[in-house]
Amino acid sequence: MASLALEGVVKDFGALRIIQSVDLEVRDGEFVVLVGPSGCGKSTLLRLIAGLDKVTGGAIRIGDRNVADLTPAKRGVAMVFQSYALYPHMTIMKNLSFGLENLKKPKDEIERRVIEAARMLEIEPLLHRKPRELSGGQRQRVAIGRAIVRDPSIFLFDEPLSNLDAALRVQTRGEISRLHKRLGATMIYVTHDQIEAMTMADRIAVLNGGRVEQFGPPLELFERPANKFVAGFIGSPRMNFFEGRIVAALPDRVDVEVGGFGRLSLAVDGADARAGDAVTLGIRPNHFEKRLAGDGETSAAFKVDYAESVGTETYVYGKIVGNEADVVLHLPNHVSVGEGDTLAVVIPLARCHLFRRDSGLRFSCAASERER
Repeated sequence: MASLALEGVVKDFGALRIIQSVDLEVRDGEFVVLVGPSGCGKSTLLRLIAGLDKVTGGAIRIGDRNVADLTPAKRGVAMVFQSYALYPHMTIMKNLSFGLENLKKPKDEIERRVIEAARMLEIEPLLHRKPRELSGGQRQRVAIGRAIVRDPSIFLFDEPLSNLDAALRVQTRGEISRLHKRLGATMIYVTHDQIEAMTMADRIAVLNGGRVEQFGPPLELFERPANKFVAGFIGSPRMNFFEGRIVAALPDRVDVEVGGFGRLSLAVDGADARAGDAVTLGIRPNHFEKRLAGDGETSAAFKVDYAESVGTETYVYGKIVGNEADVVLHLPNHVSVGEGDTLAVVIPLARCHLFRRDSGLRFSCAASERER
């Protein structure tokens, strides 16, 4: 296996710049997920690593080699595509062995690698079938097996679970995670599904407009997003946002006025904040609490539009009275509420995020929160 480093990677299509000077370091044996909205450049970046597209500028290092000018076959990578890309007229055995045969590998080595991969993926009984005789999940295993037999330095996955149903996606992402641990392989995985990213990755790179907005462990991105974009993209349901203004700023505290909430005092670094600055308050749906406020707590009135209960949890949609922003509450267990009901919700000041309206950057936390 090998490490991967992207150094100032740029990709232009004509006059349009798709990848904007990306720097990224992936450690040997690490599982890194690239996420972002459609059109953010994540699949393009994967194709650049694979060598399917040529970089406009910058270096791509696999181990100690700059492979930016090498063909895909010489990079030591293997890619698993969203469409499976199996040969329909070949048996599964032939699909797995075909690439190795083209590389003129010895027959006994080809057979050993194919049987080993089939055993690892539990597809041995399928080797003499053709792709049309397999389910979607089985085809995806074959596509992964075709990558395994090549014994690559790096595995690249381009939205491999998109064609599977919900239950099979959960099962298959568990299989890929177990495979990663078993092989100790370096894996780069592209997805638009941030739930996949959160559950599978060692580290996540969030892309937006061809730039890396933040790169770090899943929990770090969830609890300490670098900016409003990352805060809104990571987490399901997405973070709730409310517009407000700073009314007072101290080195260790910022007081903000937000419609429906009144004045809130937040333990963030206010050294370069100014009274009157426009800010955005962010609160995750699961951080609201449905109860009356106790001593020293702040509450607000929440008016219900509708609710969705799945028995173990309830999503409640509506607005904070006095604020026009749409809000989602994520409450544990079943909660019986209906349109027009008003709930008392406690505002979790220690879990609130504050973002600058102009740049979207998040105010850094107080020292006590950073230590947690």
